[in-house]
Amino acid sequence: MNSDAIKQVIDSAYKYIWEWPEALPYFIVLLLGTGIFLTTRLRVIQLRMVSHSLAIIAGYYDDPKDTGEISHFQALTAALSATIGIGNISGVATAIHYGGPGALFWMWVTAILGCASKYAECTLSNHYREVHEDETVSGGPMYYIEKGMGKNWKWLAIIFAACAVISSFGSGNAVQSFTVADSFRSDFGIPPWITGAVSASLVALVIIGGIKRIGRVTSKLVPFMSIIYFIGAVTVLFINAPRIPQAIMTIFNDAFTAKAGVGGFFGSTFMFMMVWGVKRGIFSNEAGQGSAPIAHAAAKTDEPVREGLVAMMGPYIDTLLICTLTGLVIVTVGVWHGKKVEAIPFTRQSDIKILVDPALIGVNGLIDDSQLKTGTFTIARGEASGTSFVRNGSFVDDAVVLLANEPFNGICEIGDDGSAVFIDKFGRTVPSTDIRLAGAMMQNGSPLTAWAFQTGLAPITSGGNYIVTIAVFLFAISTAISWSYYGDRSVEYLFGRRFIMPYRVVFCIVHFLATVLSLELVWGFGDTALGMMAIPNLIALFALSGVVRRLTTDYFSRPHKRYKKKLFGR
Repeated sequence: MNSDAIKQVIDSAYKYIWEWPEALPYFIVLLLGTGIFLTTRLRVIQLRMVSHSLAIIAGYYDDPKDTGEISHFQALTAALSATIGIGNISGVATAIHYGGPGALFWMWVTAILGCASKYAECTLSNHYREVHEDETVSGGPMYYIEKGMGKNWKWLAIIFAACAVISSFGSGNAVQSFTVADSFRSDFGIPPWITGAVSASLVALVIIGGIKRIGRVTSKLVPFMSIIYFIGAVTVLFINAPRIPQAIMTIFNDAFTAKAGVGGFFGSTFMFMMVWGVKRGIFSNEAGQGSAPIAHAAAKTDEPVREGLVAMMGPYIDTLLICTLTGLVIVTVGVWHGKKVEAIPFTRQSDIKILVDPALIGVNGLIDDSQLKTGTFTIARGEASGTSFVRNGSFVDDAVVLLANEPFNGICEIGDDGSAVFIDKFGRTVPSTDIRLAGAMMQNGSPLTAWAFQTGLAPITSGGNYIVTIAVFLFAISTAISWSYYGDRSVEYLFGRRFIMPYRVVFCIVHFLATVLSLELVWGFGDTALGMMAIPNLIALFALSGVVRRLTTDYFSRPHKRYKKKLFGR
């Protein structure tokens, strides 16, 4: 199956999950509805029990005799290393690029409601987990679906585990490695395959050691990388403080209105903007997706509610803090609706589209593949006759085709699959990777966030974009590390423990291969897999909400011993 056929399959699945029915996609209703239902049934636990949650994270309730493999703090950092990742940098930028500043508001809504979902799923995961003879632990939605809902529902548990494996290759792996490669290509000109080889090797070195090594690495890496990014973002906002009030007003004003001709798209519907906010929100904090419960199941505790309270803090840290910082930087600096002058190669991951008629671009900036230019067109002194170039959902202004930094003269032949073949004036075929398109282009993903940092920090340094590059690298590596654990627990559930190591090998191979694919293909695969994984879990949370409420009532009806521990239970 070629890349075009794969893209068609992914696009079809994506539409059924995220865009059907068009008036109000069912997945949005299911995700937000579950959050509202659990928030109500648990009496807004995400606000009432924050102080107790912080005490647990600090280690004051850690009993070394409890069953498990890692501390509460390590379990939280292992889960956060999967959530604090590309979604906080590239995901927020993508949401604002396509949905406008109002998409950030819907990320906040998803996070607040998601705290209740995260509490419920991680409580259930610890309650129904399995402890093996070697004292290792397996848990997650597949276990609480089968044990909590009964053997007749095992088919749903199998579906979840299968979708979790797929999602581990997509949102937890391919998206991460692609974004790292895209950032290093943009900032340093490093070929994506080189970045992919290095990052895949680093991931392999950690995941071979299992959850204990993952816990040790992430407990050090997550705080370090978060602090670096936090300081950089706060500095940008401090320098641009007078613009913050207007940025906040823009976010709230745009949250309930459909804008035309703003951001990276050509007209937007309200539902399109809302979907982008919710989609990037769940990608960021994973609340309701069912991934975090797999990591939290390994925590040393005999009180399921205790670990649920720890997990509950994830969306606060991930979305309400770090994603908000990213979004405010982008909107405050104003680059979300600007264009940056740059020159990029005609590679697949550059995602350059060539049109004949600009009017073919539809609502929300969508371009149907059948509307792309085919055939041959002439390029004289770098200018393409009768042709418009589109990148990131927006026209490239003052576009010039270059070869060795000089305007190109010759022809370009566009195949039915969108591939471009360049032939110079002497009749020689020139590799498309040697041809670059220069002009003013809308930015998207991590390059948009990097541009925001570079622009915002310009008064004190010209290298603000490198903060994002470093953060992207650390965030992506930590996310891939934790997601490999989610995948291998699901593989163990489906096929047995002997298949874990082969899975890890394939995981590292996919991590490398994703770096040379296109942005749309990688993100489309990640979003589709994410939705497929979340649906069985959300059904289970509805069905087992009574169990969560009973466990919660029982826990808070009893006194609990408080230990004198080192901070964060280390």
